[in-house]
Amino acid sequence: MKTLVLGIGNTLLTDEGAGIHVLDYLREKLPEPDGVTYLDGGTLSFTLAGAVEDADNLIVIDAAQLKQQPGTVDCKVDGEMDAFLGSCKRSVHEVGLLDLLDIARLTDTLPTRRALVAIQPDVIDWGEAPTDAVAAAIPQAAQHIMDLMAQWQVTGDTNDGM
Repeated sequence: MKTLVLGIGNTLLTDEGAGIHVLDYLREKLPEPDGVTYLDGGTLSFTLAGAVEDADNLIVIDAAQLKQQPGTVDCKVDGEMDAFLGSCKRSVHEVGLLDLLDIARLTDTLPTRRALVAIQPDVIDWGEAPTDAVAAAIPQAAQHIMDLMAQWQVTGDTNDGM
């Protein structure tokens, strides 16, 4: 089983870089387990389609408009992820995540299991660091990812005190 953990965002735009900041945190706290690839997807492009198509499991980390307090983390799995992406047509990225998943659907290579770990941004403006609310949410988002990998039996013990 191949699992792709795809961080999305622009680290020059404060909280818009949340997905990349979580990915960096995971790289530091939990180096890539066997069968797992951490990928900085930047602001998305069609070049990521191959990586998505090659994955059995896909976990995407991104800032998203959850209509919650800044720093709120939500995990949407499988159909819930699809419905959420279908309901929010706007994207600050060059290509939307829904576009990438649609390519995988058309080629019959949609990852069997998929999840979106989303963080409600506070500020999206020039700045290389997330706001305090989003920075505080990074460990919680990483824990959601570790829990998914454990549930999907991607890795062994994920209880490493993060």
